[in-house]
Amino acid sequence: MMASVHAAKRALRAQLKQRISALSDPEKLRQSQAVTRKLLSHDRYRAAQRVAVFLNMPDEIQTGDILHDLFRQGKACFIPRYQRGSNHMDMVRLSSAEEIQNLPVTSWNIRQPGEEECREEALATGGLDLVLVPGLGFDKDGRRLGRGKGYYDTFLERYNQQLSSRPHTIALAFQEQICPSVPVTDSDFVIDEILCAGDLEIVQN
Repeated sequence: MMASVHAAKRALRAQLKQRISALSDPEKLRQSQAVTRKLLSHDRYRAAQRVAVFLNMPDEIQTGDILHDLFRQGKACFIPRYQRGSNHMDMVRLSSAEEIQNLPVTSWNIRQPGEEECREEALATGGLDLVLVPGLGFDKDGRRLGRGKGYYDTFLERYNQQLSSRPHTIALAFQEQICPSVPVTDSDFVIDEILCAGDLEIVQN
């Protein structure tokens, strides 16, 4: 059973990567701007004081404008710090949007604080109100297909264990990333909401 789910995930990942790679840069920007507008006017975002946001890869919704808005609004901004060779991820605090340009670049070409840097870690200082989640694919039931490392799944599981709750999760997606169905296992978490360009809006809670 597990083998068939993993095979289905691999096949869907390949299909989605091809679909996203067909998007032009102007189209990615257009959809990113539309998703950003939706998020910045969202009640959950407006009310949140502690927000985790991903630094996007080229095949993900662009989050630069969201980062700048977080600091304009005086919210606490946290970004992922992945540990190499494991599925462990922490959410660590940024002091400014400008700071990003000075962060080291990982093998995935993502900037993140170095593992040796001492920074405020979200789970140690009260948790998060909102987590903005990347992914390769999503379906209308809130199921998510990541890149296979399990970083967000294990982070949210650890969050539940340490804080006996979980933050609200909103995925940011291109329309092309919405699938009829995403194969999942018991360890895959369900997204509360998915925002994408256009009229489609997916809300679980």
